[in-house]
Amino acid sequence: MSLKAAFIFLAPQANPSQHQAEIQTPQVTLLIRGVQNYQEAVHLAQQLVTEGVQALELCGGFGNIGTAKIVEAVEHKIPVGTVRFDCHPGLSGKSGDDLFQT
Repeated sequence: MSLKAAFIFLAPQANPSQHQAEIQTPQVTLLIRGVQNYQEAVHLAQQLVTEGVQALELCGGFGNIGTAKIVEAVEHKIPVGTVRFDCHPGLSGKSGDDLFQT
């Protein structure tokens, strides 16, 4: 059985249709996509579910609020995991919660 998974990362000026990669092994297909904020991440996560992604991992820039937004967006249809940084080095030492809270 093969797993189709995705990793979403946050980066300023990231565009998921441009900043992406795919890695295939005999057991796992990993889609990697960059977004610039939580709103884009929510939309992308929903799209990935419709494309058959079975598990989703979020980069360390997603804080607790951002992670909750993604879990809600995918309606608990797939597991969502996170890498944890409270102060992400790629986001000027801040959490996405500090940057993208609306």
